[in-house]
Amino acid sequence: MAGLIKREDIDEVRQRTDIKEVIDGYVTLKGAGLGSFKGLCPFHDERSPSFTVRPQVGRYHCFGCGEDGDAISFVQKLDHSSFQEAVEKLAARIGFELRYEDGGTGPSREDVGKRQRLLDAHKLADEFFRAQLLTPGATEGRNFLHGRGFDRAAAEQFGVGYAPQGWDALLKHLRGRGYTDAELRLTGMFSEGNRGIYDRFRGRLIWPIRDIAGDTIGFGARKLYEDDQGPKYLNTPETTLYKKSQVLYGIDLAKRNIAKDRQLVVVEGYTDVMACHLAGIPTAVATCGTAFGADHIKIARRLLSDDGTGGEVIFTFDGDAAGQKAALRAFEEDQRFVAQTYVAVEPTGADPCELRQAKGDAAVRDLIGTRRPLFEFAIRASLKRHNLDTVEGRIAALRESAPVVAQIRDAGIRPGYARELAGWLGMSVEEVSGAVAAAAKRAAQGGAPSHGAGPGVGALPPSGVVPSFNRPDPRDPVASMERQALEVALQEPGMLEGGTWDRFSAAGFRTPAYQAVHDAMRASGPGLTGDPVRWVEQVMHEVPEPLRPLVSELAVVPLPASNAEGVLKYCRDILARLFELQITRVKAEKMGQLQRLDASADPEEFQRLNRELMQLEMERRALRSDA
Repeated sequence: MAGLIKREDIDEVRQRTDIKEVIDGYVTLKGAGLGSFKGLCPFHDERSPSFTVRPQVGRYHCFGCGEDGDAISFVQKLDHSSFQEAVEKLAARIGFELRYEDGGTGPSREDVGKRQRLLDAHKLADEFFRAQLLTPGATEGRNFLHGRGFDRAAAEQFGVGYAPQGWDALLKHLRGRGYTDAELRLTGMFSEGNRGIYDRFRGRLIWPIRDIAGDTIGFGARKLYEDDQGPKYLNTPETTLYKKSQVLYGIDLAKRNIAKDRQLVVVEGYTDVMACHLAGIPTAVATCGTAFGADHIKIARRLLSDDGTGGEVIFTFDGDAAGQKAALRAFEEDQRFVAQTYVAVEPTGADPCELRQAKGDAAVRDLIGTRRPLFEFAIRASLKRHNLDTVEGRIAALRESAPVVAQIRDAGIRPGYARELAGWLGMSVEEVSGAVAAAAKRAAQGGAPSHGAGPGVGALPPSGVVPSFNRPDPRDPVASMERQALEVALQEPGMLEGGTWDRFSAAGFRTPAYQAVHDAMRASGPGLTGDPVRWVEQVMHEVPEPLRPLVSELAVVPLPASNAEGVLKYCRDILARLFELQITRVKAEKMGQLQRLDASADPEEFQRLNRELMQLEMERRALRSDA
C-alpha cells in the first residue's frame, strides 16, 4: 500500500544529496569564492551568471530572478515533477531505500506520477529496441550502420536499436510489463487505427533521444526498406516529455565536454553526431527535426557558461541551398550568444558522417578546425545573391552586407571585415566603412538594419520610391570631385567632344544627386555639346525637377581660373582626375573579381583579369602624363 515518505527519510535524502552534482547535470558551474559556485540561471535568460550554489548548506539562489531552494525543489522545477517524485528520484540516485508511512512500501503502479511512468515506458522501449538490433531480423539495420562506418561498439555507445517489422512488437512488450493502452497513447510511440493502437516505428533503425539528465524521452527512426511509405526519418511527436524545440540529440553524452572545452558543435543528424564523437569531437549535438532556436540556445548557453569570457558555437551544414538557408537562420539567432559563432562547411558538401566514411576521423576534425565566423559566411552568402559585375549589383550587395558587418560584436575585428568586404566588392574602404557605420547607427536607433547603404554610397533608391536627393556634403572629397567635373561638363561642353565623351559617359558617379545630373547629361547626348546654352537647357529638361536648381548652380558657379589658358588647363585636370578615379574604381572591381576567383579552377579567367588590370594601369599612367 502506498503512503507518504517518512519525514526523516526526506531529511536524510536532502542531507546526503550533493546539490552541486545534481545541478551540474543542467548548468555549468564555476567556482565563485570559497564554497560557492556560479552559473547561468536555468529559470530565466541572462547574460551574466547570477545563479549561485552553496553545497555546504545544500541551497541555490539566483540573484537575478529570485529563484531559490534545495536539491529537491530544483529537481521538481526542472523535471516538472511532484515533491514525492523528486525525492524518489534523488533517493534512487544515492541508492537510499525510502520508507513510507502506515507500513506502505512505496507508491503502487497506479500511484506513480505520469511523468515517471512515461519515463519508465521509454526506458523499457529503449532496452527493447537495443536488444532487437542483435536479432536475425535486424540484418538490414546492422548493414546500414556498417555501411556508414559504425561497428557494434558504436551502436552500443549511442544506444542504437531496431524496431521490428510488424505492427505490435513493442505494443505487446509494454502491455506485458503492465502498461495500459491509455498510458501508451501518451508516449508518442504508438499510432491510432480503427482497431486501436499499433507501433509507430516499424522496420526502422532507432536512436534514443535523451534529455540532459540522460533519461530517454523520445526516439528517432530511420527508414530501411523500399516498401516503407513513410518519411526517411520519423521522430516521436510532441508529448509531455518530448518537445523538439527543447531537445538536442547527444546532449547527455556531450554535456560534460561542452562545459569543459567551452565548445558546442551543432550538426544535422544522428549519424553526424556519432561520426563526430567517434572522430574526437565529443561536443557535437543535433536538433531533432527542427531548426536550432531560442530554447536550444538557452540550453547551450547554460552549458557553455556563456558569460563573455570565451566559448564557441560551431554549426555544420551541408553545402547545398538548404544548408546555406539553415546557416543563415542560425545567424539570425547569433546575437543571443555571447560566445563566438562559427560555421564549418565541407567544400564538397559532405556531412560529417560522409566525410568520416570517405576520408577518416582526421578529416572530421579538420572540418571543425577550419571553421570560419558565421558572420563571414552570412556576408559571403549575401554577396552571392547579387551581380557584382555591375554597379547596381555591388551597391545592392553593400546595402545587404553592411548591416551584417555592423553586427559583429568584437569591435576589434569589425574594421578588418569592413576592409575584407571592400575587397570583395571592389569598393573603397572608406565607402564601405561609412555604410557599416551608418548601419550600426540605424540599428542603435532601432531602425531596420538592412535598408539603405549609408552616406557616400550613392545607391539607386528602391523601386517605386521618389528620391529625395539630399544636398551633397561639400566635405566629402568624392562628392567634391564629382561636382567639379559636372561644373566643367556643363560650362565647357566642348571639352567632351570626340573620345572624351565616351569616357565621360561611362564614368560612374556615386553621389545620388550628381549621378542623376550625369544621367541627364547622358540622356541629352553629345549632339548639343557644341552649343552650351541648348546643352544646359536640355540637361535641365532631362533632370528630375527637384534637381533643376542644382543644375542651374553648377552651370554658373565660377571656375577657378583667371584666363582662357587657365580654364583649359583646369578643365583638363578635372576630367583627368575623373577618368583616373573611374579607372581606380574599375581596377578595384577587377581586383574584387580576382579575389573571389579560384585561380586553379579557372586559370584562363584569372589570366584575363590580370591582363585587364595591367591595361587599366597603363591607361592611368597615360592620363597622368597627359595632365
